[in-house]
Formats: sequence, structure tokens, C-alpha cells
Amino acid sequence: MSTPKLPTLRKTAWLRTIQAVLWSFVGLRKNSESQQDIEKLNPFHIIGVAIGAVLLFILGLIALVNWVVAQPIGL
Repeated sequence: MSTPKLPTLRKTAWLRTIQAVLWSFVGLRKNSESQQDIEKLNPFHIIGVAIGAVLLFILGLIALVNWVVAQPIGL
């Protein structure tokens, strides 16, 4: 029997973590799927990805506001 390769498992675990965090931001998630995430995913990875996603969201909002404010007013 062959076992799955370790780099593939790590890659899918990170992708699954990112997917779980993004779905939780949106708020559309089945209870059964969130229970599977709790069982399978590393909580430290979830916290790290969530903090990174929040920082990207905040920086994106700041960039958007600066871009809108910098636009000339034309009527």
C-alpha cells in the first residue's frame, strides 16, 4: 500500500484552512462542515490565516478609501 505524500497533505491542509477561514468571513457554512474543520484543522493555522486575512482586508479598505479621496471631484 502506498501512503499519500507529505507535501501534498500539507498543501491541501493549508488550502482547506484558507477555505474555512474565508467561508467563516462570509458566514455561509454548514454546521457539519464546520465540525469537520474543527476536527481536522490545526487551530494555530486557523488563527494565523485569520489574522493575515483580517490584515489584508483592512489594508484593502485603507487603500480603497485613499483612492476614493484622491479622486478629483468633477460635476
